[in-house]
Amino acid sequence: MSSSFDQESSIEKGELDPIVTMNERSRITFEPEDRLERRRRHSRQRSMSRDSISSIRSRAQSTSAAAGLPIEFRTLSFNVAHSQTVNDVVSESKWRSKTTTKKTKTTSEKIKTPFKKTPKVEDKRQNDAEHFEKLDFHILDSDSVIHGLSSLSELGLTSEYASTRLATDGKNMLPRRRQNYAKKLFEYVFAYNLGLAILVLIVIFLQACFSAFQDWSTGRTMNAILDLLPADALVIRGGQTTKVPSTDLVVGDIVKISIGNKVPADIRLLATSGDVRFDRSMLTGESDEIEGAVDSTDKNFLESRNIGLMGTMVTNGSATGIVVLTGKNTCMGRISSAMAGAKEQTTLIQMEINRFVKIIVCLTIVLALAILLTWVGWLRRDHPSYMSVVAMLNNVMVAVALTLMMVARRMKNSNILPKGLSTVETLGCVNVICSDKTGTLTENKMVVTTVGFVDEQLTVAEALSKMEAGQNTVLTELHRAAALCNDATFDPLSMDLAVLDREVQGNATDGAVLKFAEVAHANSTKTLPDAHPRKYQIPFNSKNKWMLTLHDEVGTNYEVTPEKTKYLVYVKGAPDKLLPFATSYWSAKSGSVMPLDADAKAQFSALQERLSRNAERVILLCQRHYHPVETLGTNAFGDEVLENGIADLTIIGVLGITDPPRKETAPTIASCRRAGARFFMVTGDFGLTGAAIARNVGIFTHSGEPDTYETIAEGQTFVNDNEKGARVNSSLLLEGPSINKLTDEDWDIVCSYEEIVFARTTPEQKLRIVNELKARDNVVAVTGDGVNDAPALKAADVGIAIAAGSDVALEASDLVLLDKFDSIVEAIRLGRLVFQNLQKGIAYLLPAGSFSEIWPVLLNVFFGVPSPLSSFLMIIICVFTDLFLSLSLIMEKEEFDLLTLPPRNHKKDHLINFKIYAQSYLFIGVMETICAHAMFFLYYWRHARIPIRDLFFAFEGYSEGFHGYTQDELNHFNVVGQGVYFITLVILQFGNLLSVRSKRMSILQADPFRAERRNPWLLAGMAVSLAIAIFVTMEPGIQRIFGTATVPIEFWLIPIPLALGILMMDEVRKVFVRSFPNGPLAKIAW
Repeated sequence: MSSSFDQESSIEKGELDPIVTMNERSRITFEPEDRLERRRRHSRQRSMSRDSISSIRSRAQSTSAAAGLPIEFRTLSFNVAHSQTVNDVVSESKWRSKTTTKKTKTTSEKIKTPFKKTPKVEDKRQNDAEHFEKLDFHILDSDSVIHGLSSLSELGLTSEYASTRLATDGKNMLPRRRQNYAKKLFEYVFAYNLGLAILVLIVIFLQACFSAFQDWSTGRTMNAILDLLPADALVIRGGQTTKVPSTDLVVGDIVKISIGNKVPADIRLLATSGDVRFDRSMLTGESDEIEGAVDSTDKNFLESRNIGLMGTMVTNGSATGIVVLTGKNTCMGRISSAMAGAKEQTTLIQMEINRFVKIIVCLTIVLALAILLTWVGWLRRDHPSYMSVVAMLNNVMVAVALTLMMVARRMKNSNILPKGLSTVETLGCVNVICSDKTGTLTENKMVVTTVGFVDEQLTVAEALSKMEAGQNTVLTELHRAAALCNDATFDPLSMDLAVLDREVQGNATDGAVLKFAEVAHANSTKTLPDAHPRKYQIPFNSKNKWMLTLHDEVGTNYEVTPEKTKYLVYVKGAPDKLLPFATSYWSAKSGSVMPLDADAKAQFSALQERLSRNAERVILLCQRHYHPVETLGTNAFGDEVLENGIADLTIIGVLGITDPPRKETAPTIASCRRAGARFFMVTGDFGLTGAAIARNVGIFTHSGEPDTYETIAEGQTFVNDNEKGARVNSSLLLEGPSINKLTDEDWDIVCSYEEIVFARTTPEQKLRIVNELKARDNVVAVTGDGVNDAPALKAADVGIAIAAGSDVALEASDLVLLDKFDSIVEAIRLGRLVFQNLQKGIAYLLPAGSFSEIWPVLLNVFFGVPSPLSSFLMIIICVFTDLFLSLSLIMEKEEFDLLTLPPRNHKKDHLINFKIYAQSYLFIGVMETICAHAMFFLYYWRHARIPIRDLFFAFEGYSEGFHGYTQDELNHFNVVGQGVYFITLVILQFGNLLSVRSKRMSILQADPFRAERRNPWLLAGMAVSLAIAIFVTMEPGIQRIFGTATVPIEFWLIPIPLALGILMMDEVRKVFVRSFPNGPLAKIAW
């Protein structure tokens, strides 16, 4: 060993570096020159043992518990020496002034804390120093020490005194640190790997919140059903009338109900007050009250009026009934169970997500098996102490959920309200739109334009002129029927306006007839009902398509003879429904009633056809004189009128009503057809009327007569069976009775037509139309606003309701148009745009969030390289830095007119396809992976002088002594290197972001600063992403818990030109794609 003099000389020459090592000799040793050189280049950073990220690598290192004692002892000794020195200085300076004393005291305080420590640690060390400073056992002679401690050198302490001293001073044990188990539990839970698991669970929880919100919305419907049930019921038991909870009702109970009560169960009426009525609107959607009866009125249990259904309201009268069904067996119970147990139909976007998940899961399983087999076959044998734990999270699901939510809000700003997030994307796939006519395609502002009789046709002006002249019996009867057989009334607040400008309370058809009657004779719509009180009525419904009113005959043109007749009946409705019951007609030419023979029927059919072809809705008004057998006000009377009221009718005349199409209807239909969606009309109107309106709005574009059921039945429609999905370039008019005759083969032909009008349809037929279209791989949207549209709206892929429609239609729909009908075009455009932008977002996410995160795992497991990217930073990329930027892509505008493209084929055009994988993995992903690894290895070379060749196949060799470094130093290098890899990916993604904004257009054409393509969210997203990267690499708390470290400044700057390089490379690719559209590169371009 060299002498001290030689050592000092070496130090002065700079050949050796002194380091203090607390071995048993406590001597100064020296480093070799090669290690000294490395230490001068790189500053050492000490890591606390507990927070050392050696746990990340899972390489166990044994550390002696006493390894730190020499250091602490030497530190404590230094502090005692410093304190004693200061006290000596103070003692010699007592004669000085107070000012000098204060200065000395300050100096003393500074000397006592020569090193900057945390306050609690330094206070503890200072107290320890003061404690040992006051001890004088080492200064006193032996006898003084023995005497001072009350002991004897030969005999020692007495047993009694030793016990007293033991009780006073405590046992001779080292103080044990009191464990804070709650704090330890917290630290264990949030230690590196478990902390990652908790972070992943938080992400999954946030994503699940979107689904939970949808479930909550469904739950509100179920709670609304439960609120319909009454709390108590009035029951007869044991001859006594008592009130019991409705939940305790059993089959066979006799219950009493009266006005204002809710029916507590499904009951069979036994007796009524004669005027009992029920409101079934919560079940049927129909606002008309149902009159109760004792006897059966229909074979259908749910339609018979002698059944009171649970939850319905008694609006008039009272009744007694027997409970026949309770709880889950009732109509309400069955509906509730069906809604609770109904399996939600998988939407198109959910199918796409499920497909992507299957692909990722398969790839993950393959990678996991490869790693497992590698460990079993190689690593376990050749590198038994090596183990690596990784975690990868895919961010596509979170991005899709947030994207759909953002676009839903964007649609709401365009007066389009989607009730479900998945509805947004499904709109882009719609290739068939089935629309109701009245109120949807038309304004629902009906006006009478034609007055017709069997033998004469007049305009409204001509009819009014003749009525003013008087002496026209037929027009008088027509006017009376229009005023009396009518459920509409004028809004009292609008009575000062002109008749045609007044607001009407009631349906649009009745409103048009009411205005016609009022124009004919001012105030007649009030005086006639007063003169001829309505005694009874049967309201209009979509099944019968007619309404009936019964009045006194006082003041009519007939002689009132009690023996001959008592009441005058007026009937108003669809001609094809009422004509079979007519036996006579009023002749406009003769002014008398004539028999309805074959010629008259032919004349009437011609009249109806002329009006229908003129796009007029034809309303037939009839009358008859009726002498009932039963007494008015009884249930039997109502049954008798329902059965016999429309027999032996006399035709008075018809009213032709025009409902003008909305101004936006024709352009909307044209836009939908241009977007590749077939537009069909589904209406309850007469066929020729529907066809005429279809021509006016552009649904029918062929000049000839449309095909009919007979055309299909006779095999005159040609469809090429060899060409699947071939279309019939013709128009088709199908009416309700013909729809019921269609076979499956017929439906194949029907669904191939380009232009269809379904007329005279019932709600059941509308539902069948939707189901038949869907069964043939069509994505169907249904628009409607009425109660009768609800089943079809519910069954469609996208149910679209008008905001002014019925509550039932709004409830059944998936999408509500808050403003105009043409909003449907904007909805389709946004649906296609969201799919396109979703593809851009996914193409942006995959390179860094998937491909560049897999390769660090592969290099770590198969090649033994220290992991270039930690699991925590993988999660940060997936859930934070990349996610914010991907959301900014959702705000991108369309590159071109998306309505010129055909609808997406949901079976072929997938959200994530081979072209996107090629772009994200084989092109952008490869560049990002190479650049990020290059930066990782560059850091190791520049800051640790470890070449890349030594990092490969290092495995467990990357531990204490590797290239002369301690384990803490190696861990520090690895953590900083992971930060370099992370920062590189974050910045490289900026170049990827700018490139995926357009699939074919150059960055110069898609300039984010130009007004037409401006997207301020891009810069905001970049700023947020960069801020997150800075936070996770520089925040001490994050560094301590998740093992991150500060990244040198040069590794923030070098990736910037690399990101621009990625952008330029993609620009070159786009040039080749545009220049050679049929080339191999263009064929795989996304």
